[in-house]
Amino acid sequence: MRYTTPALATLALALCSPWAHADTGKLLLTGGVSSIDGAAGGGLTPWAVIGSNATDHELGASAAVTRVSVRDYGLTVAGVAVGIHDRLELSAAHQDFNAGPTSALAAFGVTPGQHIKMDILGAKLRLAGDAVLDSDRWMPQIAVGLEHKTVHAGSMGPVLTALGAKDSGTDLYVNATKLFLAQGVLVNGTLRYTKANQTGLLGFGGALGQDHYKLVPELSVAYLLRKDLAIGAEARFKPNNLEPVGNAVFGANSGALREDSWKDLFIAWTPSKNVSLTLAYVDLGRIAPALVAGRKQTGAYLSAQIAF
Repeated sequence: MRYTTPALATLALALCSPWAHADTGKLLLTGGVSSIDGAAGGGLTPWAVIGSNATDHELGASAAVTRVSVRDYGLTVAGVAVGIHDRLELSAAHQDFNAGPTSALAAFGVTPGQHIKMDILGAKLRLAGDAVLDSDRWMPQIAVGLEHKTVHAGSMGPVLTALGAKDSGTDLYVNATKLFLAQGVLVNGTLRYTKANQTGLLGFGGALGQDHYKLVPELSVAYLLRKDLAIGAEARFKPNNLEPVGNAVFGANSGALREDSWKDLFIAWTPSKNVSLTLAYVDLGRIAPALVAGRKQTGAYLSAQIAF
């Protein structure tokens, strides 16, 4: 099923109805923000926290809109998440990727100005620990999650098929989040089991024996400047399935389809317990470098979230 932005907005309004409101709520920023895949955490990677302001015995919800703009590409994301008893999180996100440079593939039937869209359904379960209550111990909050992704590549579809990439895949991950409350420091580590190319926007797996899952790490650290303002950094590593295929087509060691890790430096502000704004500098490395003369994709990330 494909989720459009209006559909997500309608779902968000329903989730934010009075029955879903959390009356007490968490400490500011301890529920994270909405990641580009829809799960709660940092902007690029999920954390073990459960989204929304809901605590034990409460239901909560959040909705977010995110825009990433880099040198040659753009990404718009709309997402919602439901937090159930601070134990289970269900999320949905719709991504719209402006793949303008693919117009260079017009000879292969790619339409100029092609957008690639992806729908993501996620679930996350907290297994152990409590980031806040265990902040004076070494025990982190631990969660496991999955994200099922379906990409709608339009006229890029035949190209991805020729590269051996499939149009759907499911990521599995485990993460641990440790909050040092007295020091105002949060650290998260995630281990993802995936075969997604550029998180799934360029399909899943590839030819030449690259159609298998790989374990890749994701890291986040945040420092609380004050109770409503945090700064931090993230790194998301990725499997790089398409580089061998690109080298076979464009020449050995060409790096024509090389995939780099994604990184950011962010600042997150919560002007109220229901609203958060995140601004970041992002470095997405090279995305299909053969199409953009090998340029690195750096730029800005802006996200707004409401949570109850």
